[in-house]
Amino acid sequence: MKGLDLSRRYWEEIIRPALQAEFPDKLSLIAAGLVGDGSECYGFDDEISQDHDFGPRIFIWLTETDYISFGKELGNFLNSLPKSFLGYNGVNTSQYGDDRGGVYEISRFYKRFTGLNKAPSTLSEWRFLPEVNLSLATNGEVFYDGNGAFSDYRKTLSAGYPQDIKLKKLAARCMKAAQSGQYNYPRCKKRGEEVAALLALSEFIDTAASLIYLLNNRYKPFYKWLHRGLTALPVLGGKCYPLFKRLTINDGFFDCQDTIEEISQLIINELQQQNYTDSRSDFLLDHGPEIQRRINDEQLRFAPLWSD
Repeated sequence: MKGLDLSRRYWEEIIRPALQAEFPDKLSLIAAGLVGDGSECYGFDDEISQDHDFGPRIFIWLTETDYISFGKELGNFLNSLPKSFLGYNGVNTSQYGDDRGGVYEISRFYKRFTGLNKAPSTLSEWRFLPEVNLSLATNGEVFYDGNGAFSDYRKTLSAGYPQDIKLKKLAARCMKAAQSGQYNYPRCKKRGEEVAALLALSEFIDTAASLIYLLNNRYKPFYKWLHRGLTALPVLGGKCYPLFKRLTINDGFFDCQDTIEEISQLIINELQQQNYTDSRSDFLLDHGPEIQRRINDEQLRFAPLWSD
């Protein structure tokens, strides 16, 4: 059974009925779900995933006022409920997995990922949030939200970057993808620098995939799930998933270079389609300045091209 399905059933069959019986007047004040760390929060878990931090686990989220009022009492009650469910003997918590469930105050939960006490609102706050953390904060599923407070915060993050920040990241990643894949990879191969070529190829895959996530208005996940997550993206995800895989299994220099150019051209075509660039160049580097010129905020528009 998938971890998200297991946790959803644990909520519906064990947690929610128990809360309804013990805290009937509090149920409308809580939110419940599974969000954050763990492959199950992406739906990517399998049998191998079950060797750590897997089992019927759930988060309960409260506003600051409600957490102060009855958070500790609620946490103690949840700890008293059965941990075994559907043949799973609780959660096999690893050394660093002891915060993957329980009762949390909403802003404290999100602060784990953003470092902020509130939802980001300024360009400077948005610009330096780790993209992987934003992916973690918006994955998974909210099973129930009585007052909507948790979901309101989640919607702010799930809406994606403000347009100026998105443009800045698109511009910088065009520069990096061009440098690593279209330029440095073939030069390293011609010199016989195989380690450098492999590093350049890895950088290209990471940066080009990041461009695709941005073009879908989604956040890039943890590197382990970067490739697999592409399959769910409607824009270029299905087209580029097999091309990235081809790069990892083909040792032929010309084949890899042709694939790098194929991926780059697909990205350029989409950038043009979404009106991010007017350049007709087949070199991603030439599109970075074009994209950055579209930024409204003056300080951000004149920031170094290569910086996110």
